Amino acid sequence: MAIVKKYPAKVKSIHNPIDGVFTVELETLDKPFKYAPGQFMHLALDEYDPGGQWPDSRCFSMQTSPDEALIKITYAAKGQFTNRMQRELKTGIEVTLKLPYGDLFTQPHNKTNTIFIAGGTGITPFLSLFNHSSFAAYSNPILYAGFRNQAMNVYSVELGIAQKINPNFKFIPVYQDLDGLLDINKIFNSADNQSAFFISGPPIMIKTFKQVLIGNGIRENQILTDDWE
Repeated sequence: MAIVKKYPAKVKSIHNPIDGVFTVELETLDKPFKYAPGQFMHLALDEYDPGGQWPDSRCFSMQTSPDEALIKITYAAKGQFTNRMQRELKTGIEVTLKLPYGDLFTQPHNKTNTIFIAGGTGITPFLSLFNHSSFAAYSNPILYAGFRNQAMNVYSVELGIAQKINPNFKFIPVYQDLDGLLDINKIFNSADNQSAFFISGPPIMIKTFKQVLIGNGIRENQILTDDWE
């Protein structure tokens, strides 16, 4: 099990590619970040007192490869904490991170014809794997990613890197305004029933898709979810 550590960090950059969505790059002010692909962290805005309790925080998936010096996260300003982030985070602001958590990709799974299913910013934990050298070990992986519209797909750089690391990687975007919602039945019908299915996105999507897959005979241990929220 990974040892969870606290990292004082500074906001290196903030990008606001579309209204309400922000990508933040964080640099450590102490020891280098240490985590595995697919893991997540806690981010606290208030100053952390080592002698006191951990302050109010929120979980975010790291979308960067562990080989990178910076940690990148993308969030949508929807709830109380993320709206506070939108107001308060500026370049140079110091925050505290606590990581790593989770075992999404370290669990045993079939790396042949692996299916990745993402809804919105649920794509981010997958990107940390896709941009890591270990992604080359996957045979014919497919990502189905659902977005409200084409503007919401702000991950072209990371997806381009993924296709260089694994030329057999296939990306199938589904844009709600053009194509409708992700259809788990269509995904299942085009998949190998021995595949591992990774699902990340809104909790209701994860729950529904998992139920459909199990109802179609997929074993529960073939379905791996990023549902820490």
